[in-house]
Amino acid sequence: MTESTPRLLPWSSPDGKPCYVAGDGAGFVSRTADTIEATQLGSAAELIGEARAVLAGRRWTPGEIHLLAEDLTAALADVHRVAESRGARLAELLG
Repeated sequence: MTESTPRLLPWSSPDGKPCYVAGDGAGFVSRTADTIEATQLGSAAELIGEARAVLAGRRWTPGEIHLLAEDLTAALADVHRVAESRGARLAELLG
């Protein structure tokens, strides 16, 4: 990442707006973002396993399916943000 290209961070401001950091990617905020992204991706992978187990059992309540849908939606939003951020940084490197 160059200093001219801000990095999309894996969190939003309190009012829901995207947050960015500028720099070379070696600072505290960038390292914290790397750690949070890794945690988000790991959580999404675990949730996929849980979802498969719930759906394979074919015995669930509407409440369980609703909670699963909420959790999957949150994880998908996190993974989408990570992909968007990494894609922008990759485009900068290749561009």
